[in-house]
Amino acid sequence: MAANKPVRGRSAYQQLADDLRTDLAGDRYPKGVRLPTEAELAETYQVSRQTVRRAFHDLVAEGLVYRVPGRGTFAAPRDGRYLRRFGSVDDLMGLSLDTTMQLSSPLRRRVDIDAAGRLRLDSDMVHTLAFRRFHDDVPFCHTTVWLPPDVGETLTDVDQLTETGARSTFTIIGLLDDRLDSPITEAEQSITVAPAPDAVAEELACEPHHPLLRIDRLYTTSEGRRVELAISYFLPEQYSYRVRLRR
Repeated sequence: MAANKPVRGRSAYQQLADDLRTDLAGDRYPKGVRLPTEAELAETYQVSRQTVRRAFHDLVAEGLVYRVPGRGTFAAPRDGRYLRRFGSVDDLMGLSLDTTMQLSSPLRRRVDIDAAGRLRLDSDMVHTLAFRRFHDDVPFCHTTVWLPPDVGETLTDVDQLTETGARSTFTIIGLLDDRLDSPITEAEQSITVAPAPDAVAEELACEPHHPLLRIDRLYTTSEGRRVELAISYFLPEQYSYRVRLRR
């Protein structure tokens, strides 16, 4: 195992946990196989054993691994659903590590009064796009994104956002974070259950009005500017949402 290039804004333990998630998702460590020891990972990543323990702690909480005292850390069985812990904006950016985005509707300008209102824009013009997200070649999510016009303009040079069917491994917030003057530091989120709209049902190969998990996220920069509205529909058969609450 080789340590990946550090991602801006991610701590050592988060980077290690992300790399291990990718290895687990890619079956580098099948069910029941022991992962490298704390000492081995500490040497590979040039970090302390405490950093390795913290990464393992997150993976245990997510159900990806289990620990046996005196024996080590082992890959846990998976039921085929996509499972990842989301507790920060960095975790959302980490979707690029083990999922693929396929463009359903290319980036374009259009009038959308509701989206413009939620983004607190002075006009009704926005940039918008839509895509499916895959894990192990199985679609589990459909997302529509709305951006302020000047923010959308920063993405017009990304070829993968201009052609229907194009696939990529990045996230929209990851792209924006490299282009905006101020970093994205906050996401306001609401979660509900909603019937699948006809277009989404077709994209996710489910029946119309099939119950889906709907997650709305409104991303804000460190300066308090709203720069992205994303509405995602998740198939409950293919996706588990887990968040850790700390006192």
